[in-house]
Amino acid sequence: MGADVVVLDYGSGNVRSAVRALERVGARVELTADRARALGCDGLFVPGVGNFHACMAGLAAAEGPYVVDRRLSGGRPVLGVCVGMQVMFEGSDEPSDAPLDGLGEWPGTVSRLRAEVVPHMGWSQVEAPSGTRLFAGVESERFYFVHSYAAHTWDLREPEGSFAAVAPLVTMAEHGERFVAAVENGPLSATQFHPEKSGEAGLHLLENWVRGLG
Repeated sequence: MGADVVVLDYGSGNVRSAVRALERVGARVELTADRARALGCDGLFVPGVGNFHACMAGLAAAEGPYVVDRRLSGGRPVLGVCVGMQVMFEGSDEPSDAPLDGLGEWPGTVSRLRAEVVPHMGWSQVEAPSGTRLFAGVESERFYFVHSYAAHTWDLREPEGSFAAVAPLVTMAEHGERFVAAVENGPLSATQFHPEKSGEAGLHLLENWVRGLG
């Protein structure tokens, strides 16, 4: 039997591609907003499409902040993708009529990319650090990005909090400027790109994550 993965269903656009990709790499997948299932599964996948603040509102309605915090405090894996990565930071400069803070698992604010063409839409190579487990075997591959905002710097240098046992591993990419493309921080991992839309390289990355669950 494969690892038990929940894709958190909080109204963040079409996430069926994520479900299918995770199933392809051997996970048993359920798309649900059920709190007990999200807390009890082997791995929680947090998608994110659209506006940062709208995603935070959806997460709040589905008790996402509570679920993510409880899982991480217990060392239980979480993977955030695209805006699902951005919400792990303290906030965003993205315009909104009802701005909301992020989950605050990592310091820093997400801001608009400074590039000639925004959004950044297409395939870009990443710079994965030595020791990465998430990118093992695909360190030099290209991944598919669709975003206008990103974390531009990484401010957490030393392990902090109850879930960080070792220093975080930060992967960078570039579109007009360098930005954070992925983070591996104990049980919390996240990618700015969409692994479920990144072909074989993305499937390999998801398989690496699924294999580490348990």
